Amino acid sequence: MKDIDAVEEFIEKQVYPEPGQKAKSDYRNYDNPGRETVRDFYRENHRHQTLEFVRARRAEFLQLNRQKMSPFEALDFLNTLVDDSDPDIELDQLQHLLQCAEAIRADGHEDWFVLTGLVHDLGKVLCLWGQPQWAVVGDTFPVGCRFNERVVYSEFFSENPDSHDPVLSTEPGIYEPGCGLRNILMSWGHDEYLYHVMAPYLPEPALYMIRYHSFYAWHREEQYAWLCDDHDRAMLPWVRKFNPYDLYSKCPTPPDWKLLRPYYEDLIAKYLPAALAF
Repeated sequence: MKDIDAVEEFIEKQVYPEPGQKAKSDYRNYDNPGRETVRDFYRENHRHQTLEFVRARRAEFLQLNRQKMSPFEALDFLNTLVDDSDPDIELDQLQHLLQCAEAIRADGHEDWFVLTGLVHDLGKVLCLWGQPQWAVVGDTFPVGCRFNERVVYSEFFSENPDSHDPVLSTEPGIYEPGCGLRNILMSWGHDEYLYHVMAPYLPEPALYMIRYHSFYAWHREEQYAWLCDDHDRAMLPWVRKFNPYDLYSKCPTPPDWKLLRPYYEDLIAKYLPAALAF
């Protein structure tokens, strides 16, 4: 869990800081030992997230036959990821999700938007089924075409065999320009996995938030426009609307789960079945 927290803190505070705050210009300074975990994480991620790897993980996990859980069981299950020995971790996974959801609710957004804030990281249960952390969290990006230099630590893509494939190393790769993001394969992680879990139940903007909230090269760096169609462009504002709540909703006073649970029980029952297939 320390590795996951280090990666997410790096993304939040150093690569994509809160608007009005300057990103640390030396985030690629690999001599800083405090960043070694993040550096090693992205080296493994960029080395192994190949088209072949993604296809294999989709075949393995998208049958959604690992376990059936209620949404609340899934939240409890996710919370076992917390490393109690780490003194720097003040919020467990449930508290992050609650703070995100409560910030969305406080701003008066639609109830499905609030629910998206509560469940958007449930795909991290992949860690509990033996998946390496580099295949669960971190920035996501398309595979099957040239890797973009605006993806964080893009220099490590040189170690990915797809970078040396005569087809996969080109910008179109295996895709047609304008084919739409729904027709491409993204690097494997909790975003893509949870999208398939939630696809039958949530509105389309919510599904885009879940599926692409870690696709920073698209929604923050404005790359990969050549892959997008009109539907992607229509959904992009929703992803951008969600992102600040995901990154910047932490506050020193955690929400009271016991007090809030009845509200979220009703909200979950409105949109989700009693048991989800993971």
